[in-house]
Amino acid sequence: MSQSGTASAPERTPAWRYAVGMFGTSIPINMIKGSMILFYVDILGLDVRAYGVVMVIYAVIDALDNPLLGHLSDRTRSRFGRRRPWLLVGAPMLAACMIAFFSAPTSLQGAGLVLWFAVFAILCEAFDSMLNANYGALLPELYPQERDRAVANGLRQGFQLVALVISLAVTPLLTTNVFGTEESTRGFQTTAIIYGAVALVVIVFMALGARERPRYSTRERPLLLPSVWSIVRNPMFWSVGLIGACYGTAMALVLAGIQLYVRYSLGLPVGNALYLQGIVILVSAGGLVLWTRVVARRGALWTWRLAFAVLAVSFAALFFATDLVTAIAAGMLVGAGWSGMLATNDLIVARVLDADAARNGEHREGLFLSAFGFFTRLNGIVTGLALTSLGVFFGYNSGDDPGADPGLAFRVYLCAYPFVLTTIGAVAARLVSVPIETPPEAAEPPPPVPGDESAVERPR
Repeated sequence: MSQSGTASAPERTPAWRYAVGMFGTSIPINMIKGSMILFYVDILGLDVRAYGVVMVIYAVIDALDNPLLGHLSDRTRSRFGRRRPWLLVGAPMLAACMIAFFSAPTSLQGAGLVLWFAVFAILCEAFDSMLNANYGALLPELYPQERDRAVANGLRQGFQLVALVISLAVTPLLTTNVFGTEESTRGFQTTAIIYGAVALVVIVFMALGARERPRYSTRERPLLLPSVWSIVRNPMFWSVGLIGACYGTAMALVLAGIQLYVRYSLGLPVGNALYLQGIVILVSAGGLVLWTRVVARRGALWTWRLAFAVLAVSFAALFFATDLVTAIAAGMLVGAGWSGMLATNDLIVARVLDADAARNGEHREGLFLSAFGFFTRLNGIVTGLALTSLGVFFGYNSGDDPGADPGLAFRVYLCAYPFVLTTIGAVAARLVSVPIETPPEAAEPPPPVPGDESAVERPR
């Protein structure tokens, strides 16, 4: 049952107002993921094996709490909407936990350092999950048609790339040259305070301007176990989720290892990561316009497959880079493929959400997106195991014990592992079927006919 007819349609949310929220959600988590190895392993001396164990544990916890957070969001009923209360609570909590994450006392060692890292890594990831489950659920609700979604998604990915320039490319300069040094932690704490404040303001601004649709809140609140059971029985959940995980995990490896790739594989100061990350992000930002036009002409599915293939090839090129110039040249190709994935991956997921709402008559985007997050959040297991493997195969255990060839170790971590993952994803994307674009009127579908199957766009 829907509540349509009992309330007038809400004012349309400007695409830029929704999209700017991605700037706020991206800054904290990308600083955390991009600097945690450098901060805890290379500077504070956390053993890489302890790091790997913590990452596996935190990934499992995060994969389990994601569906719960999404389900609670779907069940929320308030005069402020379903998603906004969670956004307004999650923003200050994430900012506070990020500051604490980068405020570890330098006197901590052994079990104390491991405990501090584990507690605040898990808390940061939990509040990031809270924010992104609710922020992501607004995209299909606010913009039912794929063309409108493509525009809003392109804008928000553009804001994300601006945030990445700040949180990834500029961070090494702020932490090592402006507010601190390459061997100290003081710069990280100052930078975290600044980023946390900026993120809080932006997320609150976005949340207060989002115009949720009352008809998306059903009178009957969905139950957790039946909803989860319905989702896990959906073949598209597994196929699209696993393929997306190949892309997400590959980029997580890049995000976590780029600064140490610059230090060890290229033999340059960490601050030079600014140039490599900057060119990748600039190419990605410019490519969003082109990829969005390709989506409008050829559709999200065709474009998604092409972007996957480009991204896979780019990691092979990056493996053979020998200096900053050749790394930047390969990075431009990485940026092109990454831009295509940014422009299309969420559109593929949104089609699956539309089909679920049309089939079941319930808008449970929060739970569904969180269930998809099960795959991407488990990338923590892969990144933890990948880093641990560097100790097994190359002898890299920490900044104090880097082994005989840390340069090759981080070439494998940043290039070879992502190449394997994206190649698997590119092949699988050619074989998967996804729902066709669901028209807005399908948000309140008639009862399903026994034996009827949702239309799908099949591989060509």
